Amino acid sequence: MELTKPTLVIMAAGMGNRYGSLKQLDTFNKEGDTLIDFSVYDALRAGFGKIVFVIRKSFERDFKQRFDNKLFGKIKVTYVYQELNTVPTEFYNQERVKPWGTGHALLMAKDAVKENFAIINSDDFYGFESFKIMAEALQKNDLNSFDASLIAYPLKNTISEHGYVSRGQCKLDSKGFLRSIIERTHILKDGGVLNYKNEDGSLTQIDGDTLVSMNFWGFTPKFFEFAETLFLNFMKLHQHNLKAEFYIPFIVNEIINAKLGKVDVLKTNSKWFGVTYKKDKEVVELEISKLKKKNVYPVNLWS
Repeated sequence: MELTKPTLVIMAAGMGNRYGSLKQLDTFNKEGDTLIDFSVYDALRAGFGKIVFVIRKSFERDFKQRFDNKLFGKIKVTYVYQELNTVPTEFYNQERVKPWGTGHALLMAKDAVKENFAIINSDDFYGFESFKIMAEALQKNDLNSFDASLIAYPLKNTISEHGYVSRGQCKLDSKGFLRSIIERTHILKDGGVLNYKNEDGSLTQIDGDTLVSMNFWGFTPKFFEFAETLFLNFMKLHQHNLKAEFYIPFIVNEIINAKLGKVDVLKTNSKWFGVTYKKDKEVVELEISKLKKKNVYPVNLWS
């Protein structure tokens, strides 16, 4: 029996405030490659069967112009939309300026995904090995379970030299499964030392080998059911908080705490890089150039 191909959900509804433009559509070489191009290319090689883009309606034309022709006939593509008003009517807040975070983005894909799926950021380069490892894990996972997977990277390999970053710190149990994710929202490199900022503004040092989540998760469709209930409860508590965000790690932590499923932490040797700040672009351009020179990727991905 042929295994069902997993789906890749790409979160691409962010506004790129620290970057200064829509980084998910920015290009990093003369061939016009975005970071999304590499993720889709690697996902296709790894055995994924469908792409679901989570975007805003205002990006739709630009996204379709960028991806529809090059991906036509290669992999199925679907678009879903994360907007300020894609919440229950009673929770819509006109004063809010951005959607409700990664957990909210994931829920937008609910009606488009009926198979096991991975979810990633649009502005990160994850590497082929990561997609291969994840695809194999998703094909083995029971469609009706709450078991999940996470690709994890050492923190030191995910830091920007040009400002602070947010990362999910992984805590593992004695068997190597995920115990919890702690969201560190302000990690900065200072004099070769990594620190994160606590809620009171104080700094705490963190080891560079600490495993962190770069939002590369693998789930079953059962995850949507649980996340939807959590989101409604979250909105009841935070609907008037203009900065509150519903993160995927929050949902995962609740699944672990409820003992509904386990999360396998999949370590990868893939090279990770991404863009948070405009100055990160030079680093990404250099890394992509190196990979093409080594023939890890063809000069023209889609021809």
